[in-house]
Amino acid sequence: MNNFDWTQLVNPEFYILMDVGGVKIGLLVILFIIFAETGLFAGFFLPGDSLLFLAGIYSELLMRQVSMGSDFADVVLLSSLVSVAGVLGNMVGYWFGVKGGTYLYNKEDTFWFKEKYLLQSRDFFDKYGGKAIIFARFLPIFRTFAPIVAGIAAMDKKKFMFFNVVSSILWSFSMILAGHYLSSLFLDKFGIDLKKHIEYIVIIIVLITTIPVLFKLLKKRVHL
Repeated sequence: MNNFDWTQLVNPEFYILMDVGGVKIGLLVILFIIFAETGLFAGFFLPGDSLLFLAGIYSELLMRQVSMGSDFADVVLLSSLVSVAGVLGNMVGYWFGVKGGTYLYNKEDTFWFKEKYLLQSRDFFDKYGGKAIIFARFLPIFRTFAPIVAGIAAMDKKKFMFFNVVSSILWSFSMILAGHYLSSLFLDKFGIDLKKHIEYIVIIIVLITTIPVLFKLLKKRVHL
């Protein structure tokens, strides 16, 4: 920690390789980050998609202490744990929305909370309804505020939980399995170790996930 650099906070590899006293705690850190990003205001800046993709690449390291003795079983267990963290995070977000209500719209902007993100998520939710919970999982910022908006809009709890569980499973399994098996494919077929190209992977994932958001914002400005 003596060489700590604040820029590491947006580097998903930093969290995955984190250790305390020689003990790897990457798995616990990942689960907390996914919970925070999908349920707490403070989580909107955290590296969700790239973190899960890299978790798939580093699945063997992450699951070493709780390995089930099978590569496939370990990846499935990792994805399942992340799914649970995502479901719990969204439940907390929904609870904030139900309890906070109009207070959130009158809250002053801070580093951790931006009203514009809440308004953008509300428009997104109004357009897609329950499916917004699924779509939002794959979009930075929106996945943090979508469950909050669902709570404010008094979305039926059972309906919310259905989309919550489905979206969390789709997001976690698709991102982690993609990272795990693409890493194996590139290494076996092309001799390319993706662990040596983490920076490029993160940049590509960030571009893929933010372009739809930027497009939506630009389109909205054009119509103003």
